[in-house]
Amino acid sequence: MIQALIIIHMVAAIAMVTCILLQQGRGATAGAGFGGSSASGTVFGAKGSANFLSRTTAILATTFFATSLALSVMGGRSAQPEKDLLDDVDVPAIEQDIPAAQESDVPTATIPDAAQQAIPEDLPEQVQPPVTTE
Repeated sequence: MIQALIIIHMVAAIAMVTCILLQQGRGATAGAGFGGSSASGTVFGAKGSANFLSRTTAILATTFFATSLALSVMGGRSAQPEKDLLDDVDVPAIEQDIPAAQESDVPTATIPDAAQQAIPEDLPEQVQPPVTTE
């Protein structure tokens, strides 16, 4: 069912794009007065193509909208999680005694005395860039 809907959806989309591209724009008739093609050479007549193509485009757009809606509803139903094979399997819980942390022989880091001393007050506030002579 969903494959048939996808095929109808794609055919409607391609046909709708084709119908839209076949239609003339609103300014297309202005060029006919300056030696452009005449309306007698059209397949559907002077105004027949506009009515036929606009109706066909409307029908195809409605079909496209309906198939889009149907595909989204059908896709939403299938997106629900299905039952897994392992849901029925009872797996016993493994309990394990974890030993307490033991005292380590590795010494801990200490802050050296030099780092604890205060910064000398005779340092300049700003370091000047070196002067180069060329």
